[in-house]
Amino acid sequence: MKLSELVAAAGQTAATSSRLAKIDVLARLLQSAEPGELAPVVGLLLASPRQGRLGVGWRGITAIDVPHAAESALTIDDVDRALDELAAVTGSGSAAVRSAALEGLAGRATAAEWDFLARAMLGELRTGALAGVVLDAIARASDRPAAAVRRAAMLSGDLGATALIALTGTAEDLDAVGLAVGRPVLPMLAASAATPSAALEITGEASVEYKLDGARIQVHRHGDDVRIFTRSLADVTHRLPEIVEIVRALPAHDVILDGETLSLDEDGGPRPFQQTMSRFGADVARELVLRPWFFDVLRVDGRDLLDEPLTVRLEELERVAGAWRMPGIVTADPEEAERLSREALAAGHEGVVVKAIGSAYSAGRRGKSWVKVKPVLTYDLVVLGAEWGSGRRRGWLSNLHLGARDPDGDFGEPGGFVMVGKTFKGLTDELLRWQTETFPGYETRRTASTVFVRPEIVVEIAIDGVQHSPRYPGGIALRFARVKHYRPDKTAADADTIQTLRALLRE
Repeated sequence: MKLSELVAAAGQTAATSSRLAKIDVLARLLQSAEPGELAPVVGLLLASPRQGRLGVGWRGITAIDVPHAAESALTIDDVDRALDELAAVTGSGSAAVRSAALEGLAGRATAAEWDFLARAMLGELRTGALAGVVLDAIARASDRPAAAVRRAAMLSGDLGATALIALTGTAEDLDAVGLAVGRPVLPMLAASAATPSAALEITGEASVEYKLDGARIQVHRHGDDVRIFTRSLADVTHRLPEIVEIVRALPAHDVILDGETLSLDEDGGPRPFQQTMSRFGADVARELVLRPWFFDVLRVDGRDLLDEPLTVRLEELERVAGAWRMPGIVTADPEEAERLSREALAAGHEGVVVKAIGSAYSAGRRGKSWVKVKPVLTYDLVVLGAEWGSGRRRGWLSNLHLGARDPDGDFGEPGGFVMVGKTFKGLTDELLRWQTETFPGYETRRTASTVFVRPEIVVEIAIDGVQHSPRYPGGIALRFARVKHYRPDKTAADADTIQTLRALLRE
Protein backbone atom coordinates (compact mmCIF):
# COMPACT_ATOMS: atom_id res chain seq x y z
CA MET A 1 0.00 0.00 0.00
CA LYS A 2 1.24 3.47 -0.82
CA LEU A 3 1.44 6.05 1.93
CA SER A 4 -0.62 8.36 -0.28
CA GLU A 5 -3.63 6.01 0.10
CA LEU A 6 -3.44 6.33 3.89
CA VAL A 7 -3.05 10.11 3.67
CA ALA A 8 -6.06 10.36 1.37
CA ALA A 9 -8.19 8.23 3.71
CA ALA A 10 -7.14 10.33 6.70
CA GLY A 11 -8.11 13.44 4.78
CA GLN A 12 -11.53 12.00 4.01
CA THR A 13 -12.20 11.16 7.66
CA ALA A 14 -11.16 14.65 8.71
CA ALA A 15 -13.47 16.20 6.12
CA THR A 16 -16.66 14.56 7.40
CA SER A 17 -18.42 14.75 10.74
CA SER A 18 -20.36 11.55 10.04
CA ARG A 19 -19.12 8.69 12.19
CA LEU A 20 -20.57 6.14 9.76
CA ALA A 21 -18.77 7.78 6.85
CA LYS A 22 -15.48 7.70 8.76
CA ILE A 23 -15.96 4.02 9.55
CA ASP A 24 -16.74 3.25 5.91
CA VAL A 25 -13.59 5.02 4.65
CA LEU A 26 -11.32 3.33 7.18
CA ALA A 27 -12.88 -0.11 6.67
CA ARG A 28 -12.10 0.07 2.95
CA LEU A 29 -8.56 1.19 3.74
CA LEU A 30 -8.00 -1.73 6.12
CA GLN A 31 -9.43 -4.24 3.64
CA SER A 32 -6.94 -3.09 1.01
CA ALA A 33 -3.93 -3.41 3.35
CA GLU A 34 -1.60 -6.42 3.36
CA PRO A 35 -1.39 -8.28 6.68
CA GLY A 36 2.03 -6.83 7.50
CA GLU A 37 0.73 -3.31 6.87
CA LEU A 38 -2.21 -3.43 9.27
CA ALA A 39 -0.36 -2.59 12.49
CA PRO A 40 1.61 0.31 10.93
CA VAL A 41 -1.54 1.69 9.28
CA VAL A 42 -3.55 1.60 12.52
CA GLY A 43 -0.68 3.16 14.47
CA LEU A 44 -0.31 6.03 12.02
CA LEU A 45 -4.07 6.63 11.91
CA LEU A 46 -4.10 7.04 15.69
CA ALA A 47 -0.91 9.15 15.70
CA SER A 48 0.62 6.42 17.84
CA PRO A 49 3.24 4.59 15.72
CA ARG A 50 3.59 0.91 16.59
CA GLN A 51 7.27 1.50 17.50
CA GLY A 52 6.30 3.57 20.55
CA ARG A 53 8.75 6.30 21.50
CA LEU A 54 10.72 7.51 18.49
CA GLY A 55 12.98 9.96 20.30
CA VAL A 56 11.81 12.86 18.13
CA GLY A 57 10.01 16.00 19.20
CA TRP A 58 8.45 19.16 17.89
CA ARG A 59 11.70 21.07 17.62
CA GLY A 60 13.48 18.28 15.76
CA ILE A 61 10.69 17.78 13.25
CA THR A 62 9.98 21.46 12.59
CA ALA A 63 13.71 22.03 12.01
CA ILE A 64 13.62 19.73 8.95
CA ASP A 65 13.90 21.85 5.81
CA VAL A 66 14.44 19.74 2.70
CA PRO A 67 12.76 19.65 -0.72
CA HIS A 68 9.96 17.09 -0.86
CA ALA A 69 9.26 14.56 -3.59
CA ALA A 70 7.12 15.75 -6.47
CA GLU A 71 5.24 12.44 -6.76
CA SER A 72 4.10 9.81 -4.27
CA ALA A 73 6.39 6.79 -4.09
CA LEU A 74 6.66 5.91 -0.38
CA THR A 75 4.93 2.74 0.78
CA ILE A 76 3.68 1.86 4.24
CA ASP A 77 6.56 -0.63 4.52
CA ASP A 78 9.06 2.15 3.67
CA VAL A 79 7.67 4.34 6.44
CA ASP A 80 7.55 1.49 8.95
CA ARG A 81 11.21 0.61 8.32
CA ALA A 82 12.19 4.27 8.69
CA LEU A 83 10.37 4.49 12.02
CA ASP A 84 12.07 1.27 13.16
CA GLU A 85 15.42 2.91 12.47
CA LEU A 86 14.43 6.06 14.37
CA ALA A 87 13.26 4.09 17.40
CA ALA A 88 16.52 2.10 17.47
CA VAL A 89 18.81 5.15 17.63
CA THR A 90 20.58 5.51 21.00
CA GLY A 91 23.83 6.71 22.50
CA SER A 92 26.28 9.46 21.68
CA GLY A 93 25.48 11.41 18.55
CA SER A 94 21.92 10.09 18.41
CA ALA A 95 20.44 13.55 17.78
CA ALA A 96 22.44 13.95 14.58
CA VAL A 97 21.55 10.42 13.43
CA ARG A 98 17.84 11.03 14.06
CA SER A 99 17.99 14.34 12.22
CA ALA A 100 19.59 12.67 9.20
CA ALA A 101 16.99 9.89 9.25
CA LEU A 102 14.16 12.42 9.43
CA GLU A 103 15.62 14.40 6.55
CA GLY A 104 15.86 11.25 4.48
CA LEU A 105 12.23 10.36 5.15
CA ALA A 106 11.03 13.94 4.54
CA GLY A 107 12.89 14.07 1.23
CA ARG A 108 11.21 10.90 -0.04
CA ALA A 109 7.73 12.12 0.96
CA THR A 110 5.55 14.61 -0.82
CA ALA A 111 4.66 17.78 1.10
CA ALA A 112 1.23 16.37 2.00
CA GLU A 113 2.73 13.04 3.08
CA TRP A 114 5.36 14.72 5.23
CA ASP A 115 2.73 16.90 6.89
CA PHE A 116 0.79 13.74 7.76
CA LEU A 117 3.86 11.87 9.01
CA ALA A 118 5.08 14.79 11.10
CA ARG A 119 1.73 15.10 12.84
CA ALA A 120 1.50 11.33 13.31
CA MET A 121 4.94 11.22 14.94
CA LEU A 122 4.05 14.15 17.21
CA GLY A 123 0.73 12.60 18.21
CA GLU A 124 -1.36 15.48 16.93
CA LEU A 125 -3.39 14.21 13.99
CA ARG A 126 -6.90 15.64 13.89
CA THR A 127 -8.57 13.21 11.53
CA GLY A 128 -11.48 12.24 13.75
CA ALA A 129 -10.12 8.68 13.51
CA LEU A 130 -10.28 8.05 17.22
CA ALA A 131 -9.81 4.61 18.72
CA GLY A 132 -13.54 3.91 18.84
CA VAL A 133 -13.96 4.73 15.15
CA VAL A 134 -10.98 2.57 14.22
CA LEU A 135 -12.39 -0.29 16.32
CA ASP A 136 -15.69 -0.11 14.47
CA ALA A 137 -13.84 0.08 11.16
CA ILE A 138 -11.90 -3.09 12.04
CA ALA A 139 -15.18 -4.81 12.89
CA ARG A 140 -16.74 -3.79 9.57
CA ALA A 141 -13.67 -4.64 7.52
CA SER A 142 -13.41 -8.09 9.09
CA ASP A 143 -17.17 -8.73 9.38
CA ARG A 144 -16.69 -9.53 13.07
CA PRO A 145 -18.97 -8.43 15.95
CA ALA A 146 -17.93 -5.03 17.28
CA ALA A 147 -18.11 -6.34 20.87
CA ALA A 148 -15.65 -9.14 20.06
CA VAL A 149 -13.22 -6.71 18.40
CA ARG A 150 -13.50 -4.26 21.30
CA ARG A 151 -12.85 -6.95 23.90
CA ALA A 152 -9.82 -8.30 22.02
CA ALA A 153 -8.41 -4.78 21.76
CA MET A 154 -8.90 -4.08 25.44
CA LEU A 155 -7.29 -7.33 26.52
CA SER A 156 -4.38 -7.12 24.10
CA GLY A 157 -3.85 -3.38 24.58
CA ASP A 158 -2.92 -3.25 20.89
CA LEU A 159 -5.30 -2.10 18.16
CA GLY A 160 -2.86 -3.00 15.42
CA ALA A 161 -2.54 -6.58 16.64
CA THR A 162 -6.32 -6.76 16.99
CA ALA A 163 -6.76 -5.63 13.38
CA LEU A 164 -4.38 -8.36 12.21
CA ILE A 165 -6.24 -11.08 14.12
CA ALA A 166 -9.67 -9.83 13.05
CA LEU A 167 -8.84 -9.51 9.35
CA THR A 168 -6.60 -12.54 8.90
CA GLY A 169 -7.74 -14.98 11.60
CA THR A 170 -10.96 -16.76 12.43
CA ALA A 171 -13.73 -15.69 14.77
CA GLU A 172 -12.35 -18.22 17.24
CA ASP A 173 -8.90 -16.59 17.05
CA LEU A 174 -10.45 -13.26 17.98
CA ASP A 175 -12.47 -14.72 20.83
CA ALA A 176 -9.37 -16.50 22.11
CA VAL A 177 -7.59 -13.23 22.89
CA GLY A 178 -7.43 -13.10 26.66
CA LEU A 179 -5.37 -11.91 29.55
CA ALA A 180 -1.70 -12.71 29.35
CA VAL A 181 0.71 -12.10 32.21
CA GLY A 182 3.21 -9.50 31.09
CA ARG A 183 0.87 -7.88 28.55
CA PRO A 184 -0.93 -4.90 30.14
CA VAL A 185 -4.59 -4.14 29.57
CA LEU A 186 -6.32 -0.79 29.68
CA PRO A 187 -7.56 -0.06 33.22
CA MET A 188 -11.21 0.09 34.21
CA LEU A 189 -12.34 3.66 34.85
CA ALA A 190 -14.85 5.30 37.18
CA ALA A 191 -17.73 7.73 36.74
CA SER A 192 -18.27 10.53 39.27
CA ALA A 193 -20.86 11.39 41.92
CA ALA A 194 -21.16 14.22 44.42
CA THR A 195 -21.59 12.07 47.55
CA PRO A 196 -21.15 8.44 48.64
CA SER A 197 -24.93 8.23 49.12
CA ALA A 198 -25.50 9.36 45.54
CA ALA A 199 -22.95 6.81 44.34
CA LEU A 200 -24.72 3.99 46.20
CA GLU A 201 -27.98 4.95 44.50
CA ILE A 202 -26.22 4.15 41.22
CA THR A 203 -24.41 0.96 42.24
CA GLY A 204 -26.53 -0.64 44.93
CA GLU A 205 -24.55 -2.74 47.42
CA ALA A 206 -20.92 -1.90 46.87
CA SER A 207 -17.33 -2.10 47.94
CA VAL A 208 -16.57 1.41 49.21
CA GLU A 209 -12.80 1.99 49.08
CA TYR A 210 -10.35 4.79 49.72
CA LYS A 211 -9.57 7.02 46.73
CA LEU A 212 -5.86 7.88 46.87
CA ASP A 213 -4.15 10.82 45.20
CA GLY A 214 -1.56 8.44 43.80
CA ALA A 215 -0.43 6.89 40.53
CA ARG A 216 -2.35 3.99 38.98
CA ILE A 217 -0.28 0.84 38.54
CA GLN A 218 -0.95 -2.56 37.00
CA VAL A 219 1.38 -5.29 38.23
CA HIS A 220 2.08 -8.56 36.41
CA ARG A 221 3.99 -11.45 37.96
CA HIS A 222 5.10 -14.78 36.51
CA GLY A 223 7.29 -16.61 38.99
CA ASP A 224 10.03 -14.15 39.98
CA ASP A 225 9.49 -12.02 36.88
CA VAL A 226 7.54 -8.90 37.86
CA ARG A 227 6.56 -6.05 35.55
CA ILE A 228 4.83 -2.81 36.52
CA PHE A 229 2.85 -0.64 34.11
CA THR A 230 1.31 2.82 34.40
CA ARG A 231 -2.27 3.68 33.46
CA SER A 232 -0.98 4.53 29.97
CA LEU A 233 0.66 1.05 29.82
CA ALA A 234 4.24 2.35 30.03
CA ASP A 235 6.65 -0.13 31.64
CA VAL A 236 8.16 1.42 34.81
CA THR A 237 9.39 -1.78 36.45
CA HIS A 238 13.02 -0.64 36.75
CA ARG A 239 11.95 2.51 38.59
CA LEU A 240 9.96 0.78 41.34
CA PRO A 241 12.20 -1.94 42.82
CA GLU A 242 10.50 -1.81 46.23
CA ILE A 243 7.14 -2.74 44.69
CA VAL A 244 8.79 -5.53 42.69
CA GLU A 245 10.05 -7.08 45.92
CA ILE A 246 6.64 -6.81 47.59
CA VAL A 247 4.91 -8.58 44.70
CA ARG A 248 7.55 -11.31 44.51
CA ALA A 249 6.70 -12.23 48.11
CA LEU A 250 2.96 -12.69 47.46
CA PRO A 251 1.54 -16.25 47.62
CA ALA A 252 0.94 -16.68 43.88
CA HIS A 253 2.95 -17.82 40.88
CA ASP A 254 1.02 -15.91 38.22
CA VAL A 255 -1.00 -12.80 39.07
CA ILE A 256 -2.22 -9.52 37.57
CA LEU A 257 -3.08 -6.82 40.10
CA ASP A 258 -4.64 -3.37 39.75
CA GLY A 259 -3.89 -0.66 42.26
CA GLU A 260 -2.30 2.64 43.13
CA THR A 261 0.97 3.72 44.63
CA LEU A 262 2.13 6.74 46.56
CA SER A 263 4.60 7.73 49.22
CA LEU A 264 3.82 8.40 52.87
CA ASP A 265 5.40 11.11 54.99
CA GLU A 266 6.89 10.70 58.46
CA ASP A 267 3.42 10.92 60.06
CA GLY A 268 1.93 8.27 57.80
CA GLY A 269 0.03 10.72 55.62
CA PRO A 270 0.20 10.85 51.81
CA ARG A 271 2.90 12.97 50.22
CA PRO A 272 1.92 15.32 47.36
CA PHE A 273 1.14 13.69 44.03
CA GLN A 274 4.09 15.42 42.37
CA GLN A 275 6.51 13.65 44.70
CA THR A 276 5.03 10.27 43.79
CA MET A 277 5.27 11.07 40.08
CA SER A 278 8.89 12.16 40.43
CA ARG A 279 9.78 8.48 40.87
CA PHE A 280 8.28 7.63 37.48
CA GLY A 281 10.60 10.08 35.78
CA ALA A 282 13.75 8.84 37.49
CA ASP A 283 16.19 6.44 35.89
CA VAL A 284 17.41 5.25 39.26
CA ALA A 285 15.60 4.61 42.52
CA ARG A 286 15.43 7.60 44.82
CA GLU A 287 15.22 7.75 48.60
CA LEU A 288 11.49 8.40 48.33
CA VAL A 289 9.86 5.02 48.94
CA LEU A 290 6.58 4.06 47.27
CA ARG A 291 4.17 1.44 48.54
CA PRO A 292 1.28 -0.21 46.69
CA TRP A 293 -2.39 -0.41 47.56
CA PHE A 294 -4.11 -3.09 45.46
CA PHE A 295 -7.86 -2.94 44.86
CA ASP A 296 -8.45 -5.60 42.20
CA VAL A 297 -7.04 -8.83 40.80
CA LEU A 298 -7.60 -9.74 37.16
CA ARG A 299 -5.88 -13.12 36.96
CA VAL A 300 -4.34 -15.51 39.43
CA ASP A 301 -2.52 -18.79 38.81
CA GLY A 302 -4.04 -19.47 35.38
CA ARG A 303 -7.56 -18.31 36.23
CA ASP A 304 -9.01 -15.24 34.46
CA LEU A 305 -11.21 -13.20 36.78
CA LEU A 306 -12.33 -10.37 34.47
CA ASP A 307 -15.86 -11.68 34.12
CA GLU A 308 -16.20 -12.80 37.74
CA PRO A 309 -18.24 -10.54 40.06
CA LEU A 310 -16.30 -8.16 42.28
CA THR A 311 -17.15 -10.30 45.33
CA VAL A 312 -15.12 -13.17 43.88
CA ARG A 313 -12.24 -10.92 42.87
CA LEU A 314 -12.07 -9.37 46.33
CA GLU A 315 -11.92 -12.81 47.96
CA GLU A 316 -8.95 -13.71 45.76
CA LEU A 317 -7.36 -10.32 46.38
CA GLU A 318 -7.60 -10.82 50.13
CA ARG A 319 -5.99 -14.25 49.80
CA VAL A 320 -3.16 -13.08 47.56
CA ALA A 321 -2.47 -9.50 48.68
CA GLY A 322 -4.36 -9.01 51.94
CA ALA A 323 -1.58 -7.04 53.60
CA TRP A 324 -1.45 -4.62 50.68
CA ARG A 325 -5.17 -4.15 50.02
CA MET A 326 -6.85 -0.80 49.64
CA PRO A 327 -8.88 -0.02 52.79
CA GLY A 328 -12.60 -0.41 52.28
CA ILE A 329 -15.90 -1.96 53.33
CA VAL A 330 -18.78 -3.75 51.60
CA THR A 331 -22.08 -2.04 52.37
CA ALA A 332 -25.44 -0.89 51.05
CA ASP A 333 -25.85 1.58 53.94
CA PRO A 334 -25.34 5.23 52.92
CA GLU A 335 -24.33 6.17 56.47
CA GLU A 336 -21.54 3.59 56.45
CA ALA A 337 -20.35 4.81 53.06
CA GLU A 338 -20.34 8.41 54.31
CA ARG A 339 -18.42 7.34 57.43
CA LEU A 340 -15.69 5.68 55.36
CA SER A 341 -15.48 8.74 53.14
CA ARG A 342 -14.92 10.97 56.19
CA GLU A 343 -12.28 8.52 57.41
CA ALA A 344 -10.45 8.62 54.06
CA LEU A 345 -10.52 12.42 53.97
CA ALA A 346 -9.27 12.65 57.58
CA ALA A 347 -6.32 10.45 56.57
CA GLY A 348 -5.43 12.95 53.84
CA HIS A 349 -6.81 11.03 50.86
CA GLU A 350 -9.08 12.26 48.05
CA GLY A 351 -12.30 10.48 48.94
CA VAL A 352 -13.74 7.08 48.02
CA VAL A 353 -14.58 4.88 45.04
CA VAL A 354 -17.90 3.02 45.20
CA LYS A 355 -17.93 -0.25 43.20
CA ALA A 356 -20.99 -2.38 42.47
CA ILE A 357 -20.35 -5.66 44.23
CA GLY A 358 -21.62 -7.78 41.34
CA SER A 359 -19.75 -5.96 38.58
CA ALA A 360 -17.24 -7.51 36.20
CA TYR A 361 -13.93 -5.80 35.37
CA SER A 362 -14.52 -3.80 32.17
CA ALA A 363 -11.02 -3.14 30.89
CA GLY A 364 -10.66 0.28 29.29
CA ARG A 365 -14.28 1.27 29.88
CA ARG A 366 -15.85 4.00 32.00
CA GLY A 367 -19.30 2.87 33.11
CA LYS A 368 -21.41 3.25 36.22
CA SER A 369 -20.19 0.14 38.02
CA TRP A 370 -17.39 2.20 39.57
CA VAL A 371 -18.19 5.68 40.87
CA LYS A 372 -15.57 7.98 42.40
CA VAL A 373 -16.57 10.50 45.05
CA LYS A 374 -14.37 13.46 45.87
CA PRO A 375 -15.59 16.41 47.97
CA VAL A 376 -13.97 18.84 45.54
CA LEU A 377 -14.85 18.27 41.90
CA THR A 378 -11.69 17.63 39.91
CA TYR A 379 -11.34 17.09 36.18
CA ASP A 380 -8.48 16.36 33.83
CA LEU A 381 -8.33 19.06 31.14
CA VAL A 382 -5.79 20.01 28.49
CA VAL A 383 -3.85 23.25 28.22
CA LEU A 384 -4.70 25.12 25.02
CA GLY A 385 -2.59 28.17 25.74
CA ALA A 386 -1.15 30.43 28.42
CA GLU A 387 -1.09 34.21 28.82
CA TRP A 388 1.94 36.18 29.90
CA GLY A 389 1.62 37.31 33.49
CA SER A 390 1.69 40.82 34.86
CA GLY A 391 2.95 42.36 38.09
CA ARG A 392 5.04 39.88 40.03
CA ARG A 393 4.29 37.27 37.35
CA ARG A 394 5.64 39.42 34.53
CA GLY A 395 7.90 37.36 32.27
CA TRP A 396 6.19 34.09 33.21
CA LEU A 397 3.48 32.20 31.35
CA SER A 398 0.59 32.28 33.77
CA ASN A 399 -3.15 32.33 33.00
CA LEU A 400 -4.05 28.95 31.47
CA HIS A 401 -6.57 28.38 28.68
CA LEU A 402 -8.31 25.09 29.50
CA GLY A 403 -10.00 22.66 27.13
CA ALA A 404 -12.25 19.61 27.46
CA ARG A 405 -12.27 16.73 24.98
CA ASP A 406 -15.07 16.66 22.38
CA PRO A 407 -14.95 13.06 21.05
CA ASP A 408 -18.05 13.28 18.84
CA GLY A 409 -17.54 16.83 17.59
CA ASP A 410 -20.70 18.19 19.24
CA PHE A 411 -19.10 21.62 19.54
CA GLY A 412 -16.38 21.54 16.90
CA GLU A 413 -14.14 19.07 15.14
CA PRO A 414 -14.59 15.41 16.21
CA GLY A 415 -11.74 14.47 18.49
CA GLY A 416 -10.92 18.12 19.15
CA PHE A 417 -10.97 20.19 22.32
CA VAL A 418 -13.40 22.86 23.49
CA MET A 419 -12.25 25.75 25.64
CA VAL A 420 -14.12 25.86 28.96
CA GLY A 421 -12.30 28.52 30.95
CA LYS A 422 -9.13 30.12 32.19
CA THR A 423 -7.31 30.11 35.50
CA PHE A 424 -4.11 31.29 37.15
CA LYS A 425 -5.15 30.13 40.64
CA GLY A 426 -3.08 27.44 42.31
CA LEU A 427 0.05 28.17 40.30
CA THR A 428 3.15 28.21 42.47
CA ASP A 429 6.38 29.92 41.44
CA GLU A 430 7.74 26.47 40.62
CA LEU A 431 4.83 25.73 38.28
CA LEU A 432 5.05 29.18 36.67
CA ARG A 433 8.72 28.58 35.98
CA TRP A 434 8.02 25.11 34.60
CA GLN A 435 5.24 26.41 32.33
CA THR A 436 7.45 29.16 30.96
CA GLU A 437 10.25 26.72 30.17
CA THR A 438 8.02 23.93 28.84
CA PHE A 439 5.15 25.46 26.87
CA PRO A 440 7.27 26.93 24.03
CA GLY A 441 8.20 23.37 23.09
CA TYR A 442 4.49 22.75 22.35
CA GLU A 443 3.84 26.11 20.72
CA THR A 444 1.64 26.33 17.62
CA ARG A 445 1.37 30.13 17.41
CA ARG A 446 1.48 33.20 19.62
CA THR A 447 0.14 36.70 19.97
CA ALA A 448 1.50 39.56 22.02
CA SER A 449 -0.33 38.26 25.09
CA THR A 450 -0.67 34.51 24.63
CA VAL A 451 1.30 31.41 23.66
CA PHE A 452 -1.01 28.78 22.12
CA VAL A 453 0.09 25.14 22.46
CA ARG A 454 -0.74 21.72 21.09
CA PRO A 455 -3.47 20.10 23.23
CA GLU A 456 -1.21 17.48 24.80
CA ILE A 457 -0.47 18.70 28.34
CA VAL A 458 -2.97 17.38 30.90
CA VAL A 459 -3.65 19.32 34.09
CA GLU A 460 -5.95 18.37 36.97
CA ILE A 461 -8.30 21.24 37.77
CA ALA A 462 -10.50 21.62 40.84
CA ILE A 463 -13.79 23.46 40.31
CA ASP A 464 -16.91 24.32 42.28
CA GLY A 465 -19.09 23.52 39.29
CA VAL A 466 -19.94 24.96 35.89
CA GLN A 467 -22.28 27.68 34.70
CA HIS A 468 -23.97 28.58 31.43
CA SER A 469 -21.75 30.83 29.33
CA PRO A 470 -22.09 32.09 25.75
CA ARG A 471 -18.39 32.97 25.83
CA TYR A 472 -17.16 29.47 24.96
CA PRO A 473 -18.32 27.09 22.18
CA GLY A 474 -19.45 24.42 24.67
CA GLY A 475 -21.88 26.84 26.29
CA ILE A 476 -20.38 26.47 29.76
CA ALA A 477 -17.61 27.97 31.86
CA LEU A 478 -15.81 26.58 34.89
CA ARG A 479 -16.63 28.09 38.28
CA PHE A 480 -13.69 28.95 40.56
CA ALA A 481 -11.20 26.81 38.65
CA ARG A 482 -7.80 26.22 40.26
CA VAL A 483 -4.80 24.09 39.40
CA LYS A 484 -4.21 21.01 41.52
CA HIS A 485 -1.27 19.62 39.58
CA TYR A 486 -0.12 18.49 36.16
CA ARG A 487 -0.68 14.87 35.16
CA PRO A 488 2.36 13.57 33.24
CA ASP A 489 0.91 10.07 33.61
CA LYS A 490 -2.03 10.96 31.38
CA THR A 491 -2.41 11.83 27.72
CA ALA A 492 -4.93 14.11 26.06
CA ALA A 493 -7.04 11.03 25.30
CA ASP A 494 -7.57 10.67 29.07
CA ALA A 495 -8.98 14.18 29.46
CA ASP A 496 -12.57 14.63 30.60
CA THR A 497 -15.16 15.45 27.96
CA ILE A 498 -17.27 18.54 27.41
CA GLN A 499 -20.31 16.28 27.80
CA THR A 500 -19.16 15.27 31.30
CA LEU A 501 -18.79 18.91 32.30
CA ARG A 502 -22.12 19.91 30.78
CA ALA A 503 -23.81 17.17 32.81
CA LEU A 504 -22.93 19.19 35.93
CA LEU A 505 -25.52 21.78 34.83
CA ARG A 506 -28.23 19.17 35.38
CA GLU A 507 -26.76 18.10 38.70
